[in-house]
Amino acid sequence: MKKKLVVLTGAGISAESGIKTFRDSDGLWEGHDVMEVATPEGWYKNQELVLDFYNKRRQQLKEVKPNLGHIILAELEKDFDVYIITQNVDDLHERAGSTNVLHLHGELLKVRSVQNKNLILDWTEDLNTGDLDENGHQLRPHIVWFGEEVPALEEAINITETADYFAVIGTSLQVYPAAGLIAYAPSTTPVFYIDPKPIAIPNIRNKVETIAKFASEGVADLREKLKNL
Repeated sequence: MKKKLVVLTGAGISAESGIKTFRDSDGLWEGHDVMEVATPEGWYKNQELVLDFYNKRRQQLKEVKPNLGHIILAELEKDFDVYIITQNVDDLHERAGSTNVLHLHGELLKVRSVQNKNLILDWTEDLNTGDLDENGHQLRPHIVWFGEEVPALEEAINITETADYFAVIGTSLQVYPAAGLIAYAPSTTPVFYIDPKPIAIPNIRNKVETIAKFASEGVADLREKLKNL
């Protein structure tokens, strides 16, 4: 049986493919205040702005490609039972070949009904006012905005609780509840923390090995370390 490797990824791994994050510039995301484009209040205040913002992000996805970090994680499935839990809303893990990817914060390439959160549709083009679900309700980006519950959290916790190895890649460990997932890894599970500017992880029981590198280079190091365990 393959050992289970659970990987929590954040914006840092996608940044190397050219996808910007709101933490790059004083709370701005591609020039927008996150409160305007990533909250329910922003949606109700200016639906057209929010739709345009995510339309541009969706189009940007067509211009970027998975990087070496994504690719190596996919290749690790040859030797490990790999589960990716990602805070990212892009599809770069899937495009790299990873087969078990759980999106905590939603997906750019899906939309959902404003009236029924379980009515989710695949969506690759622009989403506009007047694009409705089968019951005549407006569709919105399938993104977990600030202040909304994280539907996939329970599944993420269940996955983390069974990890033989746990890796954290390219996340600031500042956004909850995702940042709290590490606490659910078994206390005997080794943790690998990859980030060019690592922080101290508070109240962790596990043995932590820090790799102070950007995602692609750090994941390559992770592969070698796992081989030697």
